[in-house]
Amino acid sequence: MRRTLALLALAGASMIALAFLIPLGIIVKEIAHTRAISEAERQASALVPVLAITLDPSRLPHALASSGARDRIAVHLPGGGTVGTVRAPAATVAAVSRLTRADTVETGAGYLLLRPVALDGGRTVVVEVFVPAEELTRGVAQSWAVLAGLAVVLAAGSVLVADRLGVRMVRAARRLGRAASSLGAGDLSVRIRPEGPPELVTAAEAFNTMADRVVQLLAAEREMAADLSHRLRTPLTALRLSLDHLGPEAEQSRHSLSRLESEVDQIIAAARAPSRAPEAVSCDAAEVLRERLTFWSALAEDQQRPWELIGADAPVRVPVPAAELSAVVDALLGNVFRHTPQGTAFTVTLHQGSGTVGVLIADAGPGIPDPTAALRRGASGAGSTGLGLDIARRLAESSGGDLRIDASSLGGARVQLWFRTDTRDRTPRTTRRLVGSRWSRRNAGV
Repeated sequence: MRRTLALLALAGASMIALAFLIPLGIIVKEIAHTRAISEAERQASALVPVLAITLDPSRLPHALASSGARDRIAVHLPGGGTVGTVRAPAATVAAVSRLTRADTVETGAGYLLLRPVALDGGRTVVVEVFVPAEELTRGVAQSWAVLAGLAVVLAAGSVLVADRLGVRMVRAARRLGRAASSLGAGDLSVRIRPEGPPELVTAAEAFNTMADRVVQLLAAEREMAADLSHRLRTPLTALRLSLDHLGPEAEQSRHSLSRLESEVDQIIAAARAPSRAPEAVSCDAAEVLRERLTFWSALAEDQQRPWELIGADAPVRVPVPAAELSAVVDALLGNVFRHTPQGTAFTVTLHQGSGTVGVLIADAGPGIPDPTAALRRGASGAGSTGLGLDIARRLAESSGGDLRIDASSLGGARVQLWFRTDTRDRTPRTTRRLVGSRWSRRNAGV
């Protein structure tokens, strides 16, 4: 913006300078030319009284020297004689002698002023004054230099004023942009001191109002999440009491219940914690997959489901928390167990590419007829809320990746969870998805 304003100011000042200074430069040149010719006419007029008194060739040189023209002035006498340095052709002098006014003749070295002087007895004397070319342009170069300097000063002043105005606007706009980026990155405490042009002051005030509203909405949402999570403790407590009466055979169920209680406690703690900018976290995706497949393998064995874990032998880092990745893997595997018949095989593949890591879960079930509809919250049907795929997608997009659904080589559906592991800025896209998800939850009454 500063560069644009400076260029606009420079263009405007240049146009104004050209519109005024070019005519002024031409006028200066014309004035110098007129001044030189006028000086020659003055010198010629100074000889008129002398010529009226005498035409003696022996006395005229002294008069010529006293005129100030020295060797640039000459007198053409009526009888054909001349006094001084003659430059004009005889034919030109003869033609001027028949005139009643002075005339100028251009030569290669300057101008010749020829003035006829009428004397008594019908005699005519022609006074010749030579005006060199340098006299015609004397002082023009200096005047043009002054005008050019004035134009430069005008342009520089315009650019400086425009730049100062641009700095004021750019500073306010950059501050607004940095605040918006910080808010998008999760810093809900950021606010702007309104300053700059009225439009940017209004934008800054609107931003502060928006940020306050976002804080209020998130606080209300956290309270709601904490309240709902807290309500789950009562049925969980009752379920634990029931499992305690079942003896050792319910040990696995009690373990799953403990994990569920731990997740609820984490949700309550996260909801009650003050909002802050997200920190850079990562986990070993291979370790998470091995751990979760160990958990799900027991159920897979009970349902006679063949399964395979591929590519999880070596550590593979992904930029997401281990707990969230575990929850997403559980949600996706839970969909496989919930929506495919018992005995349906499935595979989990960990793929590491250039700047990306993929978790691919494929099954041999009936597949997903409309993958686009499945990605919409609440559109899954069959007793499902559709939150699993939405949560998985948000986790992938938090790293700059995405979630895809297509057909698997086993004949069923394949869910591809891709994470971006390079260092590019992923905040804007993540923020848009998170905000959209929050509004979707609010509109759905969750």
